[in-house]
Amino acid sequence: MRGAGGQAYDPRVADEKIEIVKSVSSGVIGRARNTTRDAAPLLLDSSGRPQLDAFTNSEAFLAGVSSCGVTLIEMYAQETGVPLSRMTATIEGVRRPPEPKFSRVTMRFELAGVSQAQAEELVETYRKR
Repeated sequence: MRGAGGQAYDPRVADEKIEIVKSVSSGVIGRARNTTRDAAPLLLDSSGRPQLDAFTNSEAFLAGVSSCGVTLIEMYAQETGVPLSRMTATIEGVRRPPEPKFSRVTMRFELAGVSQAQAEELVETYRKR
């Protein structure tokens, strides 16, 4: 198997994880069709042209951050025997147009099936990673 630049690639000794997403025109101005591996395509709209049936680019970015929190905490809880039954992470990003970057991002975690101390430890594990 060959990696980038035709270099020999041995996954057993790789020290990098390469992830590739392809974004292509969808036929609708302001909307891209995104694919990776064999996953179902994901339509993303420009944040300046949101439609009701797809995430915007900004919403997808925020979803990536919050879903990382959910999956990391759930897996860590399972690995360490913490009885987390379910959780929700709600993320809010604030932008001040015309500036495209977020001026503030906040996340709120709600964890069920664990004590307050366990919940705080799980969220702290996410913050440290």
